[in-house]
Amino acid sequence: MNSGLPDFKARGRRVLEIEAAAVASLAPRLDERFDRACQICLECRGRVIVTGMGKSGHIAGKVAATLASTGTPAFFVHPGEASHGDLGMITGIDILIAISNSGETPELLTILPLVKRLGIPLITLTGKLRSTLAEAAEVTLDIGVHEEACPLNLAPTASTTAALAMGDALAVALLENRGFTREDFALAHPGGALGRRLLLRVDDLMHTGDGIPRVAPDTPLARGLVEMTRKGLGMTAVIDAQNRLAGIFTDGDLRRVLDRNIDVHRTAMQDVMTANCKTISPGVLAAEAVHLLEQFKINGLLIVDDSRQVVGALNIHDLLRAGVM
Repeated sequence: MNSGLPDFKARGRRVLEIEAAAVASLAPRLDERFDRACQICLECRGRVIVTGMGKSGHIAGKVAATLASTGTPAFFVHPGEASHGDLGMITGIDILIAISNSGETPELLTILPLVKRLGIPLITLTGKLRSTLAEAAEVTLDIGVHEEACPLNLAPTASTTAALAMGDALAVALLENRGFTREDFALAHPGGALGRRLLLRVDDLMHTGDGIPRVAPDTPLARGLVEMTRKGLGMTAVIDAQNRLAGIFTDGDLRRVLDRNIDVHRTAMQDVMTANCKTISPGVLAAEAVHLLEQFKINGLLIVDDSRQVVGALNIHDLLRAGVM
């Protein structure tokens, strides 16, 4: 039954097909100019400045952010603000990447003489290879598209997608050449999930001091259960007089003990504890703690130093809260 509504899905598919074709058309154009652009970025002793106006400006901001987070120091400068003082942010050891589909953006052309006076390399991403901007650039990367996804062929759609893809290609090519690692990425993203997985260490998350559940070996099981409940970690360390680890007692141990009908008031912790328990060092990555929990199907770990002193405790909930799992 025809509801009279337009076919939104068909229109959406048309947009995606046009933009996918625009991106696909870029690959055959990657030639020695792309190599030269990468080499200029690698040789840069300063920062990569990315600029663009309007929709191209939004793309330029994203390209700058991608470069910066993947090992190439970069930031975005608004071309309109550049001609009113922000050009002072650019130094003689920087390079400039200018994004303009037409290659004739007035705000970019205004700052062009100043950029030339600084003598810094100019890389242009444009759809018009005979434009003013392209002819002034040391390297021009062709991001021209056959048509915009806009049915009026006016709104920047496929052209901005192509510019974004070319910027990503540049950033990733530089990343691989620099030998940029997952750890490097995490250092640039300490607030992200990857940063948490790669940077957080056990001593950043563990409970310390009075937060560590612990009892002596001769403590009655009933009092050990009170300590477990009070600290809320589902376990307690059993330690000797020198605070060295003797064993651990967990919720799982409790279930097994109750199956044996043991008197919780007469039984000592040393008689029901697990002596050879899994432990971890404080300076170890939290991701390794996750691996131990998953490998041995346990819910908590005691943290000990080189002399087997208990210095902390953590459980699966601590790792979940920290976003490591």
